[in-house]
Amino acid sequence: MPVTLVSDLRAAGCVFAEEEAAELVCAAQRAGRGAAWLERAVAERVAGRPLELVVGEVVFGGLRLAVAPGTFVPRVRTELLAELALEMLPVGGRVLDLCGGVGAVAAVVAARRPDVTVVSADLDERATACARANLAPYGSRAQVHTGDLYAALPPTLHRAFDVVVANAPYVPTERIAAMPREAREHEPRVALDGGADGTVLQQRVVAGAPDWLVVGGRVVVECAPAQLPVLRDALGRAGFTAEPREDDERGAHAVVGRGGMIG
Repeated sequence: MPVTLVSDLRAAGCVFAEEEAAELVCAAQRAGRGAAWLERAVAERVAGRPLELVVGEVVFGGLRLAVAPGTFVPRVRTELLAELALEMLPVGGRVLDLCGGVGAVAAVVAARRPDVTVVSADLDERATACARANLAPYGSRAQVHTGDLYAALPPTLHRAFDVVVANAPYVPTERIAAMPREAREHEPRVALDGGADGTVLQQRVVAGAPDWLVVGGRVVVECAPAQLPVLRDALGRAGFTAEPREDDERGAHAVVGRGGMIG
């Protein structure tokens, strides 16, 4: 490992400088990039661009997925959504990955369950362009749509999903200024800002879910623990009972809406 590369990253405050240096070198080798690309990549990382956006890839759920400048980088904690979807999907089922970004949850589900159909939707065209690339290996059983929540979907998908999962933006507006610089400066605010209490988009996801789920379908929303009371109420109004789920190792929290009065 070039010593200067590691030292430059460490001087810039990269806590895992050696690991990041190794990833940059491997990324250069995987894509057949030369020393000039590596030099530019190190400069971008030193300037604060997230490592994943520098190399154009993120590892999520065991998959290496494409990300691009201006897109939200999937977090490890969101792997919980993929696992919950896999747990709940029936044979031959269909899942909607709403606020799906680069299609990370949908890709993991499609990779592990060749019997299911996945649909990913997001407002950001840059994200859905990446999602199309990430879901391309799964052919006709994967779809990507661009638009505002359920408005992105064609009417033919009404009452078609067994599971809706959503990593909707859930950072309260006033807390965005305290987020790490990498997120504040390099990820779209629309992918972070959840409104005054962080639940504005989450509540819209829950309220709209009954129109898109089959009878007995479930909705799963990533959240912060403090948001559970609001989401429990929102799920109740939509005809669901709320079941909190968590993964301490990943620091992940979600709430599952079961038993929707859909018919």
